[in-house]
Amino acid sequence: MAKQGIESGKGGPFGAIIVKNGAIIGEGCNMVTSQNDPTAHAEIVAIRNACKALNSFQLSGCTIYASCEPCPMCLGAIYWARPAQLIYACTKEDAKAIGFDDQFIYEELKLPMGKRSIKTLQKGRDIALEVFKLWEQKEDKTEY
Repeated sequence: MAKQGIESGKGGPFGAIIVKNGAIIGEGCNMVTSQNDPTAHAEIVAIRNACKALNSFQLSGCTIYASCEPCPMCLGAIYWARPAQLIYACTKEDAKAIGFDDQFIYEELKLPMGKRSIKTLQKGRDIALEVFKLWEQKEDKTEY
């Protein structure tokens, strides 16, 4: 998938597949530049495709194979999808060596909100909490 993505001009050198019971149920390559979507990483694309194929928002019993150690965004998505296993090939150090360095994100996450490079403010909590209360009281919600 990674090679196919490069050759087709879809994006960077990353690919992922998702397997359940020995069958590929989702695949994806990096499509950030071709889709103008900073979230279109290979793992995210594969997760979206696999969840659509399973008609589920979780990947229970699945294995995700990634061409590289996932970035923080992809790792978060993988945890939310709850697969049984993640297997990756190249390391984040390998990715850094070719110009894909996520270390700044790891460093930012360690900082208090007020010290991060993107200005972050909290406002409107009272209004937002009203919606949280609606969710909490909703009897027919789908838990996740």
